[in-house]
Amino acid sequence: MLRLLTCVLLLLSLMVPAPHHAANASYLEKIDYTLTNQSDGDFHGQDLEGSSFAGAVARNANFSGAKLHGAIFTQGAFAGADFSGADLSDALMDRADFVGTNLENANLSGVIASGSSFADAQISGADFSDALLDREDFSKLCRRAKGSNPSSGINTKASLGCP
Repeated sequence: MLRLLTCVLLLLSLMVPAPHHAANASYLEKIDYTLTNQSDGDFHGQDLEGSSFAGAVARNANFSGAKLHGAIFTQGAFAGADFSGADLSDALMDRADFVGTNLENANLSGVIASGSSFADAQISGADFSDALLDREDFSKLCRRAKGSNPSSGINTKASLGCP
């Protein structure tokens, strides 16, 4: 009787569909770059969705065209990095250094970037829709905002909510 019950339970478990994330295990294959040195690294065009660069040093790294949706950049140093055309939507970028980065045509919609610095960043065509930025960064970014994002079609000034 126990053997029959075990077989029935096994068959029933095979009939229950697996959760979506189990069928798509690619999220498990992401590398954790937390607290590493990735300066001058080449990540262009890579799928790094949900990856962590928390506390990482990635000065002058190339992230152009990378998929970084939901990535974590908290307290990282990315001065001079190239994020042109990258998808940074919903990324956590608080207290990070983005001084002099290239954010042209990047998607920064929904990012949380409180306490971060974007001084001298190139933002032409960047989409900041629903981004959480410090007031000081907001003012500086509004002065440099121009162009429209090629993917969303949203004007950079409008996405920032500039006056």
